[in-house]
Amino acid sequence: MQSAPSILRVAVPSPLYRLFDYLPPAGVDPADLSPGVRLRIPFGRGHKVGLLVALTAESDLEPGRLKPASALLDREPVLPPDILELARWAGDYYRAPPGDAFATALPVLLRRGEPAQAEGERLWRLSPAGHDASPAELGRAHRQAAVLARLQAAPDGLLGSDGLGDLEGDWRGALRSLERRGWVTTEQRPCLSVAEATGAPPPSLNAAQQAAVEAVHQGLQGFGAFLLEGVTGSGKTEVYLRLIETVLEAGRQVLILVPEIGLTPQLVRRFGRLGVPLAVLHSGLGERERLCAWLAARDGRAPLVIGTRSAVFTPLARPGLIVVDEEHDLSLKQQEGFRYHARDLAVLRARHADVPVLLGSATPSLESLLNVERGRYRRLHLPERAGRALHPSLRLLDVRSQPMEDGLSAQLRVAMGEHLARGGQVLIFLNRRGYAPTLLCHDCGWVADCDRCDRHYTLHQGQRILRCHHCGAQRPLPSQCPHCGSPDLRPVGQGTERLERALEQHFPGESVLRIDRDSTRRKGALDDLLGRARAGHARILVGTQMLAKGHHFPDVTLVAIIDADQALFSADFRGPERMAQQLIQVAGRAGRAKRPGEVLIQTHHPDHPLLQLLLREGYAPFAAAALAERGETGLPPFGNLALLRAEAADAAAPMAFLEAARELAGAAPGVMLFGPLPAPMPRRAGRHRAQLLLQSPERAPLQRLLAEWVGRLAELKQARQVRWSIDVDPMEMF
Repeated sequence: MQSAPSILRVAVPSPLYRLFDYLPPAGVDPADLSPGVRLRIPFGRGHKVGLLVALTAESDLEPGRLKPASALLDREPVLPPDILELARWAGDYYRAPPGDAFATALPVLLRRGEPAQAEGERLWRLSPAGHDASPAELGRAHRQAAVLARLQAAPDGLLGSDGLGDLEGDWRGALRSLERRGWVTTEQRPCLSVAEATGAPPPSLNAAQQAAVEAVHQGLQGFGAFLLEGVTGSGKTEVYLRLIETVLEAGRQVLILVPEIGLTPQLVRRFGRLGVPLAVLHSGLGERERLCAWLAARDGRAPLVIGTRSAVFTPLARPGLIVVDEEHDLSLKQQEGFRYHARDLAVLRARHADVPVLLGSATPSLESLLNVERGRYRRLHLPERAGRALHPSLRLLDVRSQPMEDGLSAQLRVAMGEHLARGGQVLIFLNRRGYAPTLLCHDCGWVADCDRCDRHYTLHQGQRILRCHHCGAQRPLPSQCPHCGSPDLRPVGQGTERLERALEQHFPGESVLRIDRDSTRRKGALDDLLGRARAGHARILVGTQMLAKGHHFPDVTLVAIIDADQALFSADFRGPERMAQQLIQVAGRAGRAKRPGEVLIQTHHPDHPLLQLLLREGYAPFAAAALAERGETGLPPFGNLALLRAEAADAAAPMAFLEAARELAGAAPGVMLFGPLPAPMPRRAGRHRAQLLLQSPERAPLQRLLAEWVGRLAELKQARQVRWSIDVDPMEMF
């Protein structure tokens, strides 16, 4: 007779490619345990929180070596079976340590062992007495005075550490002291919100939008994958809304994935007309707020869930539809740790849940277009802009031999003046933040290089610092050359900060608004700046790709791309695809309302085939040509890749590890190995980097090799000298 399962298989966050066996906690009957509950377990010299994955009757360890778990943290599973299976499959496919894969499916507070209770984030407000108080009354209680001053400057209150986290010392204790004085009150802010409905009737659908809605509507009773390819401004969001209304009326839930935090607030506003509670999940929220929203989605109290890539693991009580907006976007692929692709997992999840999945983009990925060709996805096309908006006109500005002022050609400056004079808004795109990418000594040629990376420092003139955008290192701006002592240090190249100052000088009567990672570091800053841009408070917008993704600026009539050449000659085989997507997405910000739009692209290579093809025929013919080229070379999406990366402080260690790894792989049938070679950026953050590429025309041979090989890499003696990682289906090759 086979014994009853009494051994717990537990996933523990660690770099080890295995589960761990434990006995049940004292006083807990194994029959009362189900996969998906959390356990506190002894691990190493301390304790960790692990997730019960399975119960078994046997273990590879001798019974006497098994330790009991310290405590059971949940009476019921926090993760339902479908999310457990999704995390298990994703961990196996992307070759992640099981503990990392399962931990990704949990909010941070649950990983720490906190109760699975839905509490909103704490909001601190001033009482009437606090409004009337003066920080000077607090005497030497300087920290309380600083907190009081911050709260007096925030009439809507401060959420959690928002606005206070940068204060030195125990600011939480200062808040409690002010609360005892009666100057501060606290409340729990609800984690679910219902955006205010505008009251305006929804716009009428054009024929293409109506056909798209009907096609997906017919498939709402089961799985189907749809690619909604619509030109920028074609009303893809309105198609989402009509389908979501139908799903909600049926009492089911909708999960919407977006690539960037910046797209979430505008979608929340658009969905206000639905009048249902929304759960929002992204890294910009407080941890307690995220846990509350996650639990509301799991328990079915949130009909609509909007989140960034990790939200693909959010449990839903009654799934009815999954939407992936901007499905081509690189941000949907996790680039550190557990390197999963949220778009691909969304399709898998929809298949397992037997619900449709809708992928939307104006510039679909080549992977999705190939799936359409092979009949796996159904293509829905929106060829025209919604309403009466016209397609913008595109024109190349040949700047060869042309006089340039601050990176702006005379033709561009004239065009900007004309659009501004007619009351239009102008958007200037430059995908390079900071003041200048290089600081150069004019006398001896010294260049300010990062001491830890094979890259230059970027000059940030406003802060008077040099900062490395790869490792984060920074140093004060020198007053003279450290090599020859010359004071003649010159910024070389153009960044958004420098461009902002130049535009203020060229157009002194116009307000200029810069939107990039530097100007949006403060919590809530991005939403504030985008709101100002949409409201027309600034006539000239300048920014990086943060401005290019799905935003609607109704008054923008001119879009100018300052430097189209920086992405034309990428070493990454995906470079041309990304270049085309970026150009089309940025151009799509122009002329989205009643006013006609114009797009000007400055280039030193006006005859480049990619630019000419995009200009003459648009994205679809480019994508068809790129697919044909990929098919000839066997590169994705026609082939399959995995990238083994290694890094170490010792320059020789990564190559030695990768050589041993290649030898361990042996002659794998159906898989080609290339390298090891130094990474495109050989040194980053003081560590030397190298990589080994695996390529296979079919997925199965590559997965067979990885299944056996990855778990054995840690056993190599050279592995102790490096940090290594495996990236299956890599989206970036550096």
